[in-house]
Amino acid sequence: MEIKLYLIITIISTITAVANPKKTEPSIELKNICLNCHSRQKIPSELVYRRYLMRYSTNKNMQKAILEYLKNPNPKNSIMPKQFFFKFPKKERSENNISTIKRGIEEYLNYFDIKNKLILPFSM
Repeated sequence: MEIKLYLIITIISTITAVANPKKTEPSIELKNICLNCHSRQKIPSELVYRRYLMRYSTNKNMQKAILEYLKNPNPKNSIMPKQFFFKFPKKERSENNISTIKRGIEEYLNYFDIKNKLILPFSM
């Protein structure tokens, strides 16, 4: 019994220790549309992504909510708490066309997707 438990713990800890996050770079379009502004204003993109994920849970729902916010960037439409807007500036309405914004949202969600953060060694 103790050997089985020891073996299971060893396997789990080995898999966990060997799992490495993917090293991916954001596309130039994602940098230009979203991340440059976020980094310039020191807006924590991963925090924003996690809040959308917790509230909307699927990429489709997150895309819809983010698009609605970007079409009408108002703190009332935001998932961020009111205190967020004391520290960070209010988003201005995007000058990009809808298809560019949708591509940017899709890339943003793919870049920060937690499923892409870990690779198990045997899933290559």
